[in-house]
Amino acid sequence: MIKTVFLKLALLFLKIIYAFIKIFPIKNKITFISRQSNKASIDIKLLSEALEKSLPNYEIIVLTKKIEGSLIKKIGYCFHIIKQMYHIATSKIVILDSYCIPISVLNHKRELKVIQMWHAIGLLKKAGFSIINKKEGRSLSLVKTLKMHNNYDYILVSSDNLRKAFKKVFNCSDSQLVTLPLPRVDLLKDETYHKINQLKIYETYPAMENKKNILYVPTFRKDERLHQNKIYELINNIDFTKYNLIIKLHPLSKIKINSEKVINDNKFSSIEMISACDFVISDYSTIVYEAAIAKKPLFFYAFDKDNYKGNRGFFINYEKEIPGLISCDAQEIIKSIEKNKYNLRRVNQFLNKYVDMKVKNCTNEIVKFIKKILN
Repeated sequence: MIKTVFLKLALLFLKIIYAFIKIFPIKNKITFISRQSNKASIDIKLLSEALEKSLPNYEIIVLTKKIEGSLIKKIGYCFHIIKQMYHIATSKIVILDSYCIPISVLNHKRELKVIQMWHAIGLLKKAGFSIINKKEGRSLSLVKTLKMHNNYDYILVSSDNLRKAFKKVFNCSDSQLVTLPLPRVDLLKDETYHKINQLKIYETYPAMENKKNILYVPTFRKDERLHQNKIYELINNIDFTKYNLIIKLHPLSKIKINSEKVINDNKFSSIEMISACDFVISDYSTIVYEAAIAKKPLFFYAFDKDNYKGNRGFFINYEKEIPGLISCDAQEIIKSIEKNKYNLRRVNQFLNKYVDMKVKNCTNEIVKFIKKILN
């Protein structure tokens, strides 16, 4: 109750400030806003660079900052919100890759168009409005107070087959959805991109050049106690004379891996690391779409599937559609890798269902769409 009252007072304060900020005139400007990271994602880099070339008379602004750390850092984020508000009020288009407080809670100029370019290529697990009041979701009262995913004009979706799922996530109409995969799909289809990544990664981790590499990229769980034990089961079943295990935990994870056998990487992104790996193990993470585009064999270490289904749930028929072995047994996963038990044809079928791979250049198509809005 106290938290809700405090939030409402804070939002009222923002609305008062924004009323004055909106006096500033609109410019030829496109603004990107993200709280996913403190630096621009691959998608934002690719799209912002393409827009700079295609729209030389437009100013391209990129604002990236996570809400994290101490109370002082969180107070600092409040000043960053005011900076966001200025650029929102003076832009013709704002492009997001996650929820943005001022976009959703404030009343904007009629001329502003907002594009939600969600940070995941596709969907597996439920999110947003589809998990309100669930263990892995937000409370209804918080959703209403923060007007979650409000004020979007357009939402990019990776495939027509995911339009229903996106409507449930964002509580939006079908007319708001635009089927255009993310810019990073272009990179993941590019062999040169993968070769450059491999060289950088091998330079950092020379041991990876001489063995087969297994990448483990799990999703985040609020309760990580079981997960930590299951990671060690995976480690204990790998023959490290033949394989390297590279672990890429979710940025929010607090798990610490105390094993000199594994490469516990924090230098490269999961997408970059896919380039140098031969096999990918995940569970419910949408990283499987990136791995599928890169044509990597997929395995699914789903040791808590039933609990996860109850706490969150899936948009796809997980057991029937997932294109690889699903197991709660680490030994079974590793044995399948050793015996090369995988089917890349299934991986490709899954990919083509949930990502529109017929789009030749996703970045250029999004630029065309933005120019159409401006005109």
